[in-house]
Amino acid sequence: MKLHTVYQQLKPRPEEQLPSPAVSWKPGDKKVRWVLLIMTLTTMGLGALLTQLLLWPRLRAPQERTQSPPNSVCEDPCQVVLVESIPEGLTFPKGPVHPSISQAWLDLVAGAQHSLDIASFYWTLTNNDTQTHEPSAYQGEQILQQLKSLAPKGVSVRVAVSKPRGPQPQADLQALLKSGAQVRMVDMQKLTHGVLHTKFWVVDQTHIYIGSANMDWRSLTQVKELGVVVYNCSCLAQDLAKVFEAYWYLGQPDSSIPSPWPDNYTTHYNLETPMQLRLNGTLAQAFLSSAPPTLCPGGRTPDLRALLSLVNDARDFVYVAVMNYLPIMEYSHPRRFWPAIDDALRRAAFERGVRVRLLVSCWSHSEPALRPFLLSLAALQDNHTHYDVQVRLFVVPSTEAQARIPYARVNHNKYMVTDRAAYVGTSNWSGNYFTQTAGSALVVNQSEAVGLRTQLEAVFLRDWDSPYSHELDSPGLSEGRSCRLL
Repeated sequence: MKLHTVYQQLKPRPEEQLPSPAVSWKPGDKKVRWVLLIMTLTTMGLGALLTQLLLWPRLRAPQERTQSPPNSVCEDPCQVVLVESIPEGLTFPKGPVHPSISQAWLDLVAGAQHSLDIASFYWTLTNNDTQTHEPSAYQGEQILQQLKSLAPKGVSVRVAVSKPRGPQPQADLQALLKSGAQVRMVDMQKLTHGVLHTKFWVVDQTHIYIGSANMDWRSLTQVKELGVVVYNCSCLAQDLAKVFEAYWYLGQPDSSIPSPWPDNYTTHYNLETPMQLRLNGTLAQAFLSSAPPTLCPGGRTPDLRALLSLVNDARDFVYVAVMNYLPIMEYSHPRRFWPAIDDALRRAAFERGVRVRLLVSCWSHSEPALRPFLLSLAALQDNHTHYDVQVRLFVVPSTEAQARIPYARVNHNKYMVTDRAAYVGTSNWSGNYFTQTAGSALVVNQSEAVGLRTQLEAVFLRDWDSPYSHELDSPGLSEGRSCRLL
């Protein structure tokens, strides 16, 4: 069934607005406030007292922040679709074929009735930035045109985007603003010394997209990407909307990270209490994780904790496909060793006999330090051990013309699948992405033999067994120049 057909058959629900971020307090607080006022008067000067009064709404009794959990079972007819961008010229002899991300985005835009919120790293859907006059940019340009048509039709469009550190194309964002959309730049460098690396959509508080693709024309035709679209699932969409609302709040001028976050940003769905729902009619558990921990309001599982829990819970296999895998703090100065994920993979193989497969991208921008770390992990398996650990490099081939397109021709996937769960994220696997950079992920646990988990496993095995997957010492790599690790 085609993606647009699925979307048309599943009618969206009316939009439900999130609560106002304003903090509320009850009349029953009077006794507590009078006692605090008397204590304050006896210990503080007038200037300090005024400061304290300005912060008064934050002085709430802890039990007021506790909410009764909602119905643990989501009754929505949630439909999940795995979507991919396969670069032009990349063909697979066998394996699954999924709808394209570009078509998924077009369908989401076409179906938007009330609102569209997009969290993004940067925007360059037209080819004005590369000056290559690349014909394959048409898909991105088409999506931008459709996005600009929403606000004039009464659809609220909001974009939270990372504030650039240096020169960066702004034409797309300016065009959206002129069309009536709202745009806020989140200064993650000031807030956490990172960037807003998240990539997701929330449509009508009912449908979502989350995955590796940036708002970049190359992500649709020149870069290998993977994501998921979930239709008619307001339970999940409204929870992801809370993550967006946190970005939107932080995009205000002179904003700072609240501590604690107000109640309306909290969630009841996490690693300990996942959402119970049906995905394509199959029972499942799901939750959304976020990074860094400071951007995790009450109840939200930090992304690293979610990832590690899946590795530690695996009993048979752990398959990982990620653009960058470095057990270091890649963007810290001086660099520091950061073995959290690497240790978990080694422990899974050594202590529980778990089969580990790691598929890492190799392209012209690969970090040279990547190779020794991958060799070290792969060295766990040799003729004298029974540890089943394998590491391969995925190389997207390029024609002479394609090689001239900057920051293209790479496997940009960021997912993991185990024998028990699926993880589709937005972060590369090095330390700063989990400790300083804003990212998010969808975690789905399905015990059934069908569903998102098995689809993701099939994608991994397709890529692993493809001609584009190479051993670390493969002589075939020397034939190309797109892999920097030669």
